[in-house]
Amino acid sequence: MKLLTIAAQEVRAGLRNRWVLAITLLLAALALSLALLGSAPVGVVKADPLAVVVVSLASLTIFLVPLIALLLSFDAIVGEHERGTLLLLLSYPIARWQVVVGKVLGQVAILAVATVLGYGAAGVALWLKGGVGADAWLAYGAMVATSVMLGASFVAIGCLASTLVRERATAAGLAVGVWLLFVLLFDTALLGVLVADQGRIVGKTALDALLLLNPADVYRLFNMTASRSVSVYSGMAGPGDPQAVAPWIYIAVLAAWIAVPLAAAVGVFRRRAL
Repeated sequence: MKLLTIAAQEVRAGLRNRWVLAITLLLAALALSLALLGSAPVGVVKADPLAVVVVSLASLTIFLVPLIALLLSFDAIVGEHERGTLLLLLSYPIARWQVVVGKVLGQVAILAVATVLGYGAAGVALWLKGGVGADAWLAYGAMVATSVMLGASFVAIGCLASTLVRERATAAGLAVGVWLLFVLLFDTALLGVLVADQGRIVGKTALDALLLLNPADVYRLFNMTASRSVSVYSGMAGPGDPQAVAPWIYIAVLAAWIAVPLAAAVGVFRRRAL
């Protein structure tokens, strides 16, 4: 009950600050743009319009959703500390782990609602246009669900960063660094290593294993195998072979990217001196 109270407080704060509305409108606008404009040429190549949108939205999600998640969560703990409300919060009969988990749950709920509504608007637009196969709808649903999981993993990472520092500015800088590392630098560095190595040490199996160390890559690879119609485009979306690992493994690894940073945040906060 205390856990849900803290989560509900986070959701109310998101509503007051217009976070839910802003994120929903942003995701809906981008998703609708891709759905209505990005699928225009598919009639020429006989491609499923929703399959094209899944690939496009998955690529967009990798950049946008982690950033939104980190902006939501980077001051979850350190912000309370700077405002002087953390001591007041802990004066109530509530465990420290409940504070961390409750805040993460509330922020994930904000992100989940915005993602489902925003991407759902694009799905409705394509449904009204027609010409979409059942296989592509399953892929679209999987993409929306894993987008929420990707956001949850970065919310947990952001909350961990918030427990490690004492100032909001430091937490913000750390959040930006995390976003740059996982979204931009990781694949670039990996491609550089592959070019320099020329397959001598880092082979196909090692590459597929290394990509699991990045939640954004796990998300991308899963959605490239979500259906036959989507997998046609899998070679154009980045490094790695999406078919090399079973889809359920990608889901399990993405879940681990939520659980491990969250557990680390709880552990750090338990030992944190106020």
